[in-house]
Amino acid sequence: MTVHVPTTLIGPTTKGFWQPEPVTADAFTAAGHTLEDGSLTFPVLTLDADALAHNIAEMAGWTRDRGLDFAPHGKTTMSPEIFAAQLAAGAWGMTVATGNQLLTAYELGVRRILVANEVVDPTVLRWIAGCDDAEILFYVDSVEGVALAAAAGGPVTVLLEVGYDRTGVRSREQAMAVTQAIAATDTVSLRGVSAYEGGCATLNEARAFLAEVRAFADELRPFIDGEVVLSAGGSAYFDAVAAELRPFPGGRTILRSGSYVTHDHGTYVASTPFTRITGSLHPALRLWAQVLSTPTDGLALVGAGKRDVPYDAGLPVVLDKAGWTVTRTNDQHAFLEAGAEADPLHPGDVLELGISHPCTAFDKWRVIPVLDADRRVVDVVTTWF
Repeated sequence: MTVHVPTTLIGPTTKGFWQPEPVTADAFTAAGHTLEDGSLTFPVLTLDADALAHNIAEMAGWTRDRGLDFAPHGKTTMSPEIFAAQLAAGAWGMTVATGNQLLTAYELGVRRILVANEVVDPTVLRWIAGCDDAEILFYVDSVEGVALAAAAGGPVTVLLEVGYDRTGVRSREQAMAVTQAIAATDTVSLRGVSAYEGGCATLNEARAFLAEVRAFADELRPFIDGEVVLSAGGSAYFDAVAAELRPFPGGRTILRSGSYVTHDHGTYVASTPFTRITGSLHPALRLWAQVLSTPTDGLALVGAGKRDVPYDAGLPVVLDKAGWTVTRTNDQHAFLEAGAEADPLHPGDVLELGISHPCTAFDKWRVIPVLDADRRVVDVVTTWF
């Protein structure tokens, strides 16, 4: 698959860049700009080139060595440049979560797409049924969902979703009812079973749930057309997926982890399986922001808020100044409080912040510069949410 990367203009309306006269992203990169030369303005989110390349290669090798196929979850970045790198490293396809994300991935050139969600929108279902040059899988977990898929007017291929704390069937009785509804149609084909184990509280809980998912798949094998597809995998228990969802003979297991691609300084530092197995991921996202004000002792106001940094799964952390903690954010400000022996901060200082939860960092930025170890811009990635 060849991913089409749309031409991007960087200009006065591009957040994080100071470019009064529009230029293409390629021209901006070729100019050799740096973080400090005035071509970027604060706040700005950046990607670390070395960390990004490491993470993509690490998971590509990890899945390949365990006989898994990999369809990284595209909702993390929705970036054609990152999709292209993931596919070039050997990904089977890409995962998405919504109809718009599906259409975006297809328009960018992705031709194997797993929609890790129920699709019940008739408009999207009709488009899937009429799409004859892509392999598209999506979920069903109800008889009603099967009826909607069957009404799309053409052949569609589905995975039965087994649920834990989100969507998905909860019992074998439900699974059999949905499977029999599929078998009664002329246009809906069951390809396999899928699940999401990220809501599990512990590794043992995740393994037990995934063992149940495999048992569901084993019972439903007589109803599955062709190779048996198993799929699961967030970024917290992909080792459990490898252990419990080994491919059936002649089948495939598709891992869907997404946040691994940039890792972070918060949520995934503690939850990545590489805390318990061999391997490593490196935080690849940084938010650079200036101290705007130090109105009282022990308080600093920094120019980066809810519009710039994620706050749903932990606040940013200060990486380059000791003793300061981000305690809250509002639209355009972060509030930093000093601990014991905190480094001094002054208005105009530029801080390096690490983020928690990459999914809600990427969706705040349309264009993101990629920096090398010398903080030189070596690439630009775009997002299409």
